[in-house]
Amino acid sequence: MSAQFANYGHAIAALAGWGLLMMVLSLLSTSRLNSDNRTTSGLPKREYSDPGYRRFRAYANAVETTGPFLAVTLAAILIGANPFWVNLLASVFLVSRIATALIHMFTENQNARSASYIVGWLCMLGLALFSILGAFSGVA
Repeated sequence: MSAQFANYGHAIAALAGWGLLMMVLSLLSTSRLNSDNRTTSGLPKREYSDPGYRRFRAYANAVETTGPFLAVTLAAILIGANPFWVNLLASVFLVSRIATALIHMFTENQNARSASYIVGWLCMLGLALFSILGAFSGVA
């Protein structure tokens, strides 16, 4: 690993873990969908009690979060923000998003899903703030 990025190993691993999670969710997103639970456009019918719909939504929700997570994590690494916090926030984000996906796919517990989503969102907010403060203060 490049010496410049050596201190960010956990954050870089979280980025790779995010990629793996996205690949798994992609594979699961259309499993068990058939003509009975699809719309004419091919998307699952909106029925939260249907596990196929929940798997599709878990994937779609993760897709929506990919850009912001990549942006704030890479910005924090590139600006040289405190490695401890960058590694911690990126790792907690990944764990919270794995929990979000599992809750989405295997339960109908929207409160738990929202709580795990908010944990990830707060991690991204922290990474963004570290990046912005570091960019304008020279100290991250």
